[in-house]
Amino acid sequence: MSPSLSTNFTSQLLPSMSTNFATPPSLLQQPFPFKTSASAMPPTCVHSSRTQTPSPKFDDLDDDYLKFRHLTLPDVDKKPNPKPTPAPDLWLRIKEEARAVIAQEPILTNYYCSSILSHDSMESGLANHISMKLSDSSLPVPTLYDLFTGVLREDQEIMRAVCYDLLAVKERDPACIGYVHCFLNFKGFLACQAHRIGHNLWKKGRKILALLIQNRVSEVFAVDVHPGAKIGRGILLDHATGVVIGETAVIGDNVSILHNVTLGGTGKVSGDRHPKIGNGVLIGAGTCVLGNVRIEDGAKIGAGSVVLKQIPARTTAVGNPARLIGGKENPIKMDKMPSFTMDQTSHISDWSDYVI
Repeated sequence: MSPSLSTNFTSQLLPSMSTNFATPPSLLQQPFPFKTSASAMPPTCVHSSRTQTPSPKFDDLDDDYLKFRHLTLPDVDKKPNPKPTPAPDLWLRIKEEARAVIAQEPILTNYYCSSILSHDSMESGLANHISMKLSDSSLPVPTLYDLFTGVLREDQEIMRAVCYDLLAVKERDPACIGYVHCFLNFKGFLACQAHRIGHNLWKKGRKILALLIQNRVSEVFAVDVHPGAKIGRGILLDHATGVVIGETAVIGDNVSILHNVTLGGTGKVSGDRHPKIGNGVLIGAGTCVLGNVRIEDGAKIGAGSVVLKQIPARTTAVGNPARLIGGKENPIKMDKMPSFTMDQTSHISDWSDYVI
C-alpha cells in the first residue's frame, strides 16, 4: 500500500472504517474545513481548500485495491457482531460545520438548528431531512419520520453506506464545500439515501410503500431509482437530475454517475433485465446502458454514449453505439480509477478528430 494511504486520519474520524474502502490520498490528508471556535473564524471559514494530490494509480496499490475485490468491510460483512457505525463521529463533524455556517450566516440559524443541531444522531437528522423533503398533505412529516427512523436505526448497514456516500461526494465533487452542505443540499445524495430506505422496505415485502417512496423521490428530486435496484457504497450521483435506474440493476462500490444517465432494460423482456455496474466505474452525463450487460470494474463510459454490450475492466467506451478506445482487440487500459479522477475528456484525440 502506498505510504500516502497509510495515514490514520480515517481511523480517527471514522474508526470502524477499513482503509480498503479505497479512500484517495487527498481525503486522508484533508484538514477540517471549519474552525472549532466560532469567535476565531475567518470570513472564508465555509470554504474548504483542497489538497491537489495525484489520484491513486492501479499499479501503485496492493492487489486488493487494484482489483476492487475488498472494498467492502469484512468485519461487518462476516462477523455476527459488527462494529458500531462511524456515523456518530461524522455527525459530530457535521454539527461543527453547521455551527460555523451559523456564525457566518446568522439568517440560517433556525434552518441549521432544526435540520442538524437539534438531532443527537445522524439517523434522526437524516430521517427528519428526507421526511421534510418528501412529505405532502397525505404523507405528513411525523409519519415519514417514524418510518424512516425505524429503518435507519434497525439497519446500520444503511448508515455505514451513508458515511461512505458523504465521503465520496466531499472528495470527488469540487462544488461540495462541506459535509453539511452535501447532507442538506445535494439531491443526488438525498435521493440515494431515500432509495436505501425504500430498498430495505422492498426486501421486507413492503413493496407498495417502497414504490410510493420511489414516486415521491422522482417527483421531488427528479431521480427515478426502482426500490429493487441494489446500490453499493461510496456512490456519487453528481447533479443527479434525470438519473433512471431499473429494478434489477446492480451498482458496485465507489461508482460515480452523472446526470441524465439511464440504466434500463430493452423491450418488454422481464426478469433480470438491467445493467450490472462494477466497482470504481465512472458513467458520464447522458449515457444509456441498456439490457442485462456488465460494466466491469474500473471502466469509464464517456458522456452521451449508448452501451449495449459488456465493457471490460479498466477500459473506456464512447459513442453511439459505444466503442472501446484503442479498439476491441487491444483497448487502452487505464492506470487510475475513473470514479475518483472524474476525468471525462482524456484520450479524446484517440477516438475522434472532431473540431468545432
